[in-house]
Amino acid sequence: MTIQNRYEFLYLFDCENGNPNGDPDAGNSPRIDPEDMHGLVSDVAMKRRVRNYVQMRFDNTAPNAIFVEHATNLNKPIVRAHEETNGKPEGNGNREQVRNARQWMCRTFYDVRTFGAVMSTGANAGQVRGPVQFSFARSVDPILPMDISITRMAVAEKVKGAKSAADYERWEKKQEEDKLRTMGRKALIPYGLYVAKGFISANLAKGTGFTEEDLEHLWEALVNMWDHDRSASKGMMSCRGLYVFKHVGTDSDPDQRVKQAMLGCAPAHRLLDQGVIVEIGKRSTGSPRSFTDYKVTVHEDRLPAGVELLIF
Repeated sequence: MTIQNRYEFLYLFDCENGNPNGDPDAGNSPRIDPEDMHGLVSDVAMKRRVRNYVQMRFDNTAPNAIFVEHATNLNKPIVRAHEETNGKPEGNGNREQVRNARQWMCRTFYDVRTFGAVMSTGANAGQVRGPVQFSFARSVDPILPMDISITRMAVAEKVKGAKSAADYERWEKKQEEDKLRTMGRKALIPYGLYVAKGFISANLAKGTGFTEEDLEHLWEALVNMWDHDRSASKGMMSCRGLYVFKHVGTDSDPDQRVKQAMLGCAPAHRLLDQGVIVEIGKRSTGSPRSFTDYKVTVHEDRLPAGVELLIF
């Protein structure tokens, strides 16, 4: 059954001695807002981690396979969708063929049901607007990007004329020891607590078939995904809170309450703005260096009528 409620959520995560999201246009330095030096993590980066978790959790099998998979050609599954639905894999099909292929993609791929996708890059399976969307995550306080020098104890030099391992071994023996190591760089921040805002539309869920079970998988991924995304560059990253606002309605008439739950009972900013319901404060005046330097206070008495708060 597709979801019947509108949701918004606040997602808190932090990074300690790592690079939460490098900017390729800035030498892979941590992303920042140059005006106020607050850190940024793109919505694409967070969706990637959700995809990675779901792919690992369900072994990349339908109905929870992943469409935007690492190092693949997206046209391959689109062509397969037409093959499975007797469509037109060699080009643009008619409206019915495109609709059938789009429905097959939604049934097969979790990320298509969740985030949507453009599937008209080869054989046409149309476009899907996903019910789940993230904002860019933003750090609560300014961050300090650091560029650390490191020593690389080996080189990866392409030796001219070397065609075998023996050629490379002869080249190594002719080099001075200092020439077989080099310097490198590593970008990181000492600490940052980030907040992302999320939105889930029950209306758009009807178009993709995003179900209550899919929603549970999303919450599970957000809580656990950093524990399966470890790398030397990421440092220590953790989920520090998932605050979900569920619109349930207030009307005494059941049919009207269902409509209220889908449309929502309060604007998103009344639920998500800092300090309105979830307040993030600092325990001291110094630069934060861990999550214990913050205090998160939840004002459940400020919840608008018809909205419930779920905390993971």
